[in-house]
Amino acid sequence: MANAHPQDAAYAAALDSPETFWAHEAKHLSWAVPPKTIIENTTKTLQSGTEHQHWKWFPDGEISTSYNCVDRHVEAGNGDRTAIIWDSPVTNTQEKISYAQLAEEVATLAGVLREEGVKKGDVVLIYMPMIPAALVGVLATLRLGAIHAVVFGGFSAPSLAQRIDASKPKVVLTASCGIEGAKGPLPYQPLVRGAIEQSKHKPSKTIVWQREQSRWDDVKKENGERNWQRLVKSARNRGLKAENVPVKSNEPIYIIYTSGTTGAPKGVLREAGGHAVGLNFCMRHLFGIKAGDVMFCASDIGWVVGHSFIIFAPLLAGATTVLFEGKPIGTPDAGTFWRCVEQHKVNVMFTAPTALRAIRREDGKHKFFIERGEKDGLRSLRALFLAGERSEPAVVNDYTQLLQKYGAPGAAVVDNWWSSESGSPMTGLAQLPSSWHAGGEENVKPLATKPGSAGKPMPGFNIRVVDDDGNEVPQGKTGNIVLGMPLAPTGFTTLWKDEKRFYNGYMLRFKGRWIDTGDAGIIDKDGYVHIHGRSDDMINVAAHRLSTGKSLIHHHLDIRKLTPSQPLSNKPSHHTPQ
Repeated sequence: MANAHPQDAAYAAALDSPETFWAHEAKHLSWAVPPKTIIENTTKTLQSGTEHQHWKWFPDGEISTSYNCVDRHVEAGNGDRTAIIWDSPVTNTQEKISYAQLAEEVATLAGVLREEGVKKGDVVLIYMPMIPAALVGVLATLRLGAIHAVVFGGFSAPSLAQRIDASKPKVVLTASCGIEGAKGPLPYQPLVRGAIEQSKHKPSKTIVWQREQSRWDDVKKENGERNWQRLVKSARNRGLKAENVPVKSNEPIYIIYTSGTTGAPKGVLREAGGHAVGLNFCMRHLFGIKAGDVMFCASDIGWVVGHSFIIFAPLLAGATTVLFEGKPIGTPDAGTFWRCVEQHKVNVMFTAPTALRAIRREDGKHKFFIERGEKDGLRSLRALFLAGERSEPAVVNDYTQLLQKYGAPGAAVVDNWWSSESGSPMTGLAQLPSSWHAGGEENVKPLATKPGSAGKPMPGFNIRVVDDDGNEVPQGKTGNIVLGMPLAPTGFTTLWKDEKRFYNGYMLRFKGRWIDTGDAGIIDKDGYVHIHGRSDDMINVAAHRLSTGKSLIHHHLDIRKLTPSQPLSNKPSHHTPQ
């Protein structure tokens, strides 16, 4: 592919020689035991006797994700660089935390968790609002070689109880409350206590970060409840810290739950080595983020987007992550995102089309964006990434025009498509497309945006479109979007303690030939992927498969009269909060 665009060349290289491609990327990180084997393809046999394809990335390597996210940058002399900017309009608070400060906080809390009985391989459940302590809790758990199960803060007691029973945590890390936008504090005490009462599994400890907005006043020590700040203060006074504990590359580092059709949550498992290598690559290649840049992911750490691009990817890259506790509107107004971009000199922002629609409803003429743009306040912004559901062309075109006028030179809107299962974007438009090979940082323009498409496939994800029998369809024809195996390093290889459900849910439909994404769409003549909706939202009309999310259906007058102005279904992909 001598004349191919560097993004296309990267994609081809990763498929043609995954060993060479990902060996190069693995060298960007620090390994306790560097891998000699890059990928190992095997066959897994279920208890039923069913066999299916399986794979392991960097199987003989050992790595510490917390070391690579924090200590590595301090040891490189970048301890003074800002790691986290906490911006909380709901509490009128801002705080900056350097990499050196973060290293101190993480090592101390890891010491506390070790004293409370957490060891390598144990599970710690994280049920937290968007505060710095949440990030410290995640990294401290990883520092011990333990696994964290992340649950969206504010989930109901029955939903939390389900996830406690599924993951069986030794410790729950939580806070006294979250802040629900302009509604004010949401006390977590009744939710957490209610969940533990309902669950069969009982965590030995519940460690509570106290917030002034609503305190967890009766901390019941006899029930294993502990005051987080007091434990940390005691540990500091005693000089208590814990060192990084590396884990094997294929050992789990976290469980994230995605809703299942049976009602029982599916625990998607993320493995240490592939997760770190894949996210570090994605941050540079797709998002164009380098050390010292500023990333603002307006999601929540309870969802895979936020977990990946608020915590891990920016810190692996040595960048600054903006931790935002607020809403796109009402905290205090529809200009809060653009205030963040200007104030913190954000280079890349990541949000959902839903957020931009909400902003457009409140500020249809983009007054807040234009006011800051006219003062050159948004010139730092190089890209606005969108994911979570299909981005209709009107939204993409609107913000493309605004960015071209007020953003950095060449600023673009980048739609991308992924899921909890994939662990990183499966499609997009690489902002540093040449960065995948040595000496390839030259200024090559990204591929052009196609409004309505989610970009082109990312390296490692072998995206195909097939009919209901699993046979590939011609380019431009709608079908089921599937993935060839192995998946890219961030992709899952199983579900938490449920191999049978993994096979039945993702491989059985196409008899083990493909991983079923559950989405439908096309790959067009230029190789761009268009997601039309969930496969079960497709309808058959005169032997043609149509998505209820496509504007085509509105061309029929009688149907248009019966529907709102939005498509019949704009159902999100797996990774959107359910």
